[in-house]
Amino acid sequence: MFTTSLQATPSRTLLSQLELIYHVSVRNVRKTHGNAIIGLLLNMMQTVLMIIVFYVLYKVLGLTSMRVRGDFILYIMSGIFLFFTHTRTIGAVSSAEGSTSPMMKHAPMNPIVSVAAAAISTLYVQMLSMAAVLGVYALAFQPVSIEYPAAALGMVMLAWASGIGIGLIFRAARPWQPELVHVATTIFMRANMIASGKMFVANQLPPKMRGYFSWNPLFHTIDQCRGFVFVNYEPHFTSYMYPIYVTLTCVMIGLIAEFYTSQHASLSWDAGR
Repeated sequence: MFTTSLQATPSRTLLSQLELIYHVSVRNVRKTHGNAIIGLLLNMMQTVLMIIVFYVLYKVLGLTSMRVRGDFILYIMSGIFLFFTHTRTIGAVSSAEGSTSPMMKHAPMNPIVSVAAAAISTLYVQMLSMAAVLGVYALAFQPVSIEYPAAALGMVMLAWASGIGIGLIFRAARPWQPELVHVATTIFMRANMIASGKMFVANQLPPKMRGYFSWNPLFHTIDQCRGFVFVNYEPHFTSYMYPIYVTLTCVMIGLIAEFYTSQHASLSWDAGR
């Protein structure tokens, strides 16, 4: 007899969207494995395996001199952590639910929620993996000393943000040519294994060789992060402003392309594939 209607105020709408992003993020985290702890352990093992591979590679090739003076393992971690955060964010955002996805048939769901959930779930897993790996290393081997931890964490967030921007561009292009965009995304992510420059120190590279990496925002982010991690290293040829400009540009291009794609998206696009 007595009923009340809740008006859709902006604050109520924002809270409902945040709640939806939270639930979709949890769903994305549990995609890799039904048990969240096992999923986190699998992510940690991939990170640890990459650290071991690069450690052996440096020793075998005799590249230990091309590094920052300080903890050698921490030097490797500073590159691998940002590399995984960047590339996995690109993969998650580019493959997020699109306009033609069955999930979009549900009224509260929209592309913004899909992209935000994909990015947040990736950051959540990566942050937990980083904290766990650093904690185990500090307890089992030697204490971890980071000169400017807040600034170093800021570079991790910048690597994550640039991954969102690049992933948005791939995501907007995916409905037009899914197979081609999937191959292009995979090639770009694999190329970052070398193009990120995580194996090198920017200050020690010759100008001609440095030009092969300076276009990549991740190269600048990793080098700047090492400047904040190690007291004996000061980056001279990279800038944290360049990744910020690239991120803002990619986000704007990605949003415009996503809007255009959503206006022309059709479920019949996949009919002939």
